[in-house]
This record gives sequence, C-alpha cells and structure tokens, in this order.
Amino acid sequence: MTMTATVVKVGIADQKVTQVPNTLKTSGLGSCVGVVIYEQNVAGLAHVMLPDSTASKRNMLNEMKYADTSIDLLLKQLLTEGVRKSKLKAKIAGGAHMFSFQSDNQMLKIGQRNIEAVLAKLKENNIPVVAQDVGGNKGRTIEFNIETGMLEVRTVNSGVMQI
Repeated sequence: MTMTATVVKVGIADQKVTQVPNTLKTSGLGSCVGVVIYEQNVAGLAHVMLPDSTASKRNMLNEMKYADTSIDLLLKQLLTEGVRKSKLKAKIAGGAHMFSFQSDNQMLKIGQRNIEAVLAKLKENNIPVVAQDVGGNKGRTIEFNIETGMLEVRTVNSGVMQI
C-alpha cells in the first residue's frame, strides 16, 4: 500500500508537525523566519513572526507567533510524536530586511532580530542548525521534504535552491 504525500501548509504565526511522506510548506517569509525541526521520519515547521513574546502587552497571545514560545511549543509537539531530542536538527530560512529605507533603529530590523532569537532558542535546546538561508531583502517560500531532509527555498526573483 503506497501512502500519498500531502503538502501540509503552515500559515503565518502557525506551526504544524507531520510525518513521511508528507512535506511541510510555508509562504510569505519576509522578515518572518521559517524554522524546520526534524528527525528521521518526523518534522515540524514554525512560521515565526516576531522575536520575543515578552514584548507583547496582551495576555492572550498567540504563542506560535514568537521565536521564544513557538520553538518550545514545536519541540513539545515533536516529543509527543516520539522523536528523540538528541537526534533533532534544524534548518531555517527567512529573516529578510523588508523595508527599503535605511535605519539604525533596531526595532525596525525585525528580520535580523527574528534570526537571532530563533538561533538563540535552538542553541538553548541544543538543536544544531545544519543549514540556513537567511537575511537579504527578498521574500521566500519554503518546502521541507522529510524523506530527503531537503529544504527547498524559493526566493522572489531569484529562483529555487535546496539546503
């Protein structure tokens, strides 16, 4: 019996976990960072919008929106799927600087801050980042093939690359 692969779509400030033979896909990665955490047959994808939930003034916040809370949630979900934390790896893409004006204001450098927050959170959890395509000033769409471990990155006007 052959299993049909489904493309599991992840929205903005969202995340999903799935298994082989499915793929995970998210679009609209401008300053957002797509974080894929995976082991042999299971992977999760988080679409991180902002670096830090503690900056939010709201009580009812979407934990999937922030690097610090989203990665924890994704790990918890992956662990319920039976993955071994020691075997997990990550690939990340996105974090572009989407505003054309130049500024030294760190608050406006959301892409760079998202990248730093994601990397710090992965490091805190001892999850090695084995590949990344971050920064720049163009939006991206990514699709992760769990079976091959390849992350396909489509960059606006720059074609497709596999990392």
